[in-house]
Amino acid sequence: MFIEITGKNFNPSDKLEATIEKKFGKLDKYFSGEAKAAIMCSEVKKGLCKLEATIYAAGMIFRAEESSDDIYYCLDKVIDKLSTQMSRFKTRLAKHHKDQKDIIFAEIPEPAAETAEKGIVRTKRFRLNPMTSEEAILQMEMLEHDFFVYKDGESGGINVVYKRADGSYGLLETEE
Repeated sequence: MFIEITGKNFNPSDKLEATIEKKFGKLDKYFSGEAKAAIMCSEVKKGLCKLEATIYAAGMIFRAEESSDDIYYCLDKVIDKLSTQMSRFKTRLAKHHKDQKDIIFAEIPEPAAETAEKGIVRTKRFRLNPMTSEEAILQMEMLEHDFFVYKDGESGGINVVYKRADGSYGLLETEE
């Protein structure tokens, strides 16, 4: 597994980098192909660290994050979350990747408790009107939603604006 470690307002020590590589190396057994892990260590505020991890493998994205005053605690929690995520979605992943050999399903542990698979319970249809991202944010706020899908007035692409955990906004732009 290729591991990329970056810091934002945080300088990861050599010991921390070695620990990250060792712990993420254990997740490598789940993938037969090349997997990439992007690790971001940051200091959110004085004394509060955040570790975000994203694994790209077999066309799938696994992601987890944790905040604490101890970066090593965050690392352990993120590894647990990723392992749990892989276990929880093992059955669904196996259905979608039955012909591929990139994910080694035998290595992924079975989920602790069988969870009922959740399906689509409601479908909505709506017209996508051309607008700017600012107009889409305003519409999202008026509807009191966490995201809003719209057609970009300039590019004509389908975009999504969403509210982030810190209260700021994010924009997802689609490509053809």
